Amino acid sequence: MKGLASEEDFIACIDRHFPNAHRHMVVGRGDDCAVLACPERLCVSTDLFIEDVHFRRSYFRPEEIGHKALAVNVSDVAAMGGVPLGFSLALMTPPGMTREYADALFAGMSGLAAAYGMVLTGGDLSRAGGLGLSITVWGEPVPGRRFLRRGGCRPDDVLFAVGSLGLARAGLCALEASGRDALRLYPEACAAHLTPNPQVSAGQLLARYPSVALMDLSDGLARDVPRLVGLDRDGGLGAALELHEDDLHDEVMAYAIANGLDPVEEAFAGGEDYALLGACPEDDFEALREEVQGVVRVGTVTADGLLTLNGLPPSNSGFDHFA
Repeated sequence: MKGLASEEDFIACIDRHFPNAHRHMVVGRGDDCAVLACPERLCVSTDLFIEDVHFRRSYFRPEEIGHKALAVNVSDVAAMGGVPLGFSLALMTPPGMTREYADALFAGMSGLAAAYGMVLTGGDLSRAGGLGLSITVWGEPVPGRRFLRRGGCRPDDVLFAVGSLGLARAGLCALEASGRDALRLYPEACAAHLTPNPQVSAGQLLARYPSVALMDLSDGLARDVPRLVGLDRDGGLGAALELHEDDLHDEVMAYAIANGLDPVEEAFAGGEDYALLGACPEDDFEALREEVQGVVRVGTVTADGLLTLNGLPPSNSGFDHFA
């Protein structure tokens, strides 16, 4: 296997995988800056994806790293009800990265970019002690629609999710315990962790409803429901969550039972679901549930400033990088 001997080698590898022309880009990669033909409004987000913090090379294949590094950013655009347009990439590479490894990493990323018609406008490269990626992504609103936002919830609004709750958590825990052998027992859970698929189409459909509040569900219901309703703010609203085993994926149930865990608590804690979490009035919920595939009711916004799970205070506060 050949190593990448220079920055030019990396750039040549990138150019093999990513087109350098797009309706959104006037001047592409290769100059000091790209020049973009921007719509009137853009949504912009940045996420880091760092070895041994967000992923482990021991069980992530390089194409999965490339896919997920971009997917977690695209999920933010999905939560705004937006159309992904492009992204920039800052890549930190460890010593000894081979051309084969880089090719696979960029293939995973470019495959997802092509699926959404996104362009890579440029970025930066640096040597580092481990593999890391920082991606900034942007998108535009669907014509005639607005970007969706968190907040604006009202008492008695329906809380809903689009995507499988707790599935990625089950995959992560199984992969941490057994490496890639976990794929034999929990293939869909492992895939949800390794190669999540952002809910872009669902977000764009939800943007048709002006009453919807929406956010990316990436830290689990335990962390993200308070953020959506403003529970931690003075005079903030609360949420009465109702989760039932019948609403959970079979592999969430199987993993929890095999490990003596409460499946509902696991789904509540979640993390890395890259699903959508939303709220809207009851009348709109009935309409959007007919239109948006995979919508699941998870509770009700309350006026009491409390968070409950099936009528009780939850025992899990979710994951925090800095806790």
